[in-house]
Amino acid sequence: MNKSEKYPDFMWATLTWPEIEERLKHVDTAILPCGAIEQHGPHLPLDVDTFDAEYMARKVAEACPEPKPFVLPVIPFGVSYHHSKFKGTISVTNNALSALIYDIGMSLAHNGIKKLVILNGHGDNVPTLTYAAQMINRDARIFVCVETGETSDVDLYDLIDTHNDIHAGEIETSTTLAIRPELVDMRKAVDDTIDLGNEYLDYTSDRGVSWYVHTERLTKSGVMGNATKATAEKGHQMWEIMIRKMAEFVETIKNTPFDQLYQNRY
Repeated sequence: MNKSEKYPDFMWATLTWPEIEERLKHVDTAILPCGAIEQHGPHLPLDVDTFDAEYMARKVAEACPEPKPFVLPVIPFGVSYHHSKFKGTISVTNNALSALIYDIGMSLAHNGIKKLVILNGHGDNVPTLTYAAQMINRDARIFVCVETGETSDVDLYDLIDTHNDIHAGEIETSTTLAIRPELVDMRKAVDDTIDLGNEYLDYTSDRGVSWYVHTERLTKSGVMGNATKATAEKGHQMWEIMIRKMAEFVETIKNTPFDQLYQNRY
């Protein structure tokens, strides 16, 4: 394996400063993966959100034509206080995470990045990352967005049978089986599907509102979904969809002139 295969020239951290300077003449877009270290039931590793965000960012960049977007080092810790009753979970505060993301975004803008895609692998990071994105946009006047599956979730739910499959269930177990099967213990997979009987609190409802709860109030295993229905085949399909759809999205951002990008939803 040569250097370019192991350390492709879109990986920010393994470039030299002259290489960054030269590449910035052609690329103004960067992907910042963010994850979490938290419980994922009795059958999955703690790093699912972090590993998946980093893996996704790299695969999306590989799928994009030249000039490929930069991929930043992953932020491994997230807002995970709601999982704190389960050992192994490491949580940071909203203030700490938003301050870190803000500083990174401002530094990227100083370097010359004009379009920043925050790729979020942990749903409960959303309020914090969105706040940081707004502050970066306000102060650096660059384009910033947060992607937490919006480009592909609608397609993934067509592939599964589980209602309210939101954590360590059919989806996350399938995607982990597809790329790291040695870290999945299906003998310990459980069905802890949630039915709250309220479409406004339903996590997958189009009418659902944002709300927050400590995980142990909903599940004793840490799973919210049905991990027993997971398969590697489903996982491969999911990764193909997620990578393809997000690469399409990143391409639209990369190829749109900066003065035509306006702060909208994010």
